[in-house]
Amino acid sequence: MPVAEPRRTDTAFDLDGEAATAAIAGRLAPLAVPGDVIGLWGELGTGKTVFARAFIRARGNPGEEVPSPTFTLLQVYDPAADYSGAVFHFDLYRLSAPEDAYELDIEDAFAEGISLIEWPDRLENLLPDERLDVTLVHGPSPESRRLTLSGNGGWRARLVETGLV
Repeated sequence: MPVAEPRRTDTAFDLDGEAATAAIAGRLAPLAVPGDVIGLWGELGTGKTVFARAFIRARGNPGEEVPSPTFTLLQVYDPAADYSGAVFHFDLYRLSAPEDAYELDIEDAFAEGISLIEWPDRLENLLPDERLDVTLVHGPSPESRRLTLSGNGGWRARLVETGLV
């Protein structure tokens, strides 16, 4: 008997500012386990880095400085004692070709850590199918955003268990 494709779970939130974006990231952070890939989708200025910063702080030191890796392409953050798996924060906006991600040790990140990837489309076919996608778009006011979570496989179950869907 063929194995069924994992169903994708989508849910959306209307957020009134950066604090609301950070709150969702803080709820997701404890659910992540080593090997997870989280794609952060959205145009410039929609809050991808805000989300990543809150996620990283929730898994490590709440006061940690979390700069955008726009020019370095990658920053790695160690977890707090009660978590496992470093967080690899990729910003692939400046990636020239998908294969260039190998120079960033993306294979190790996918295998051993939790990968937060801004501009995941730059990876093309290197982006794993099983992942959580977080899509941010501008809302009706300058501060508001619409955040959509799309998960499959293990992420689907975790989102359902925690009531995020």
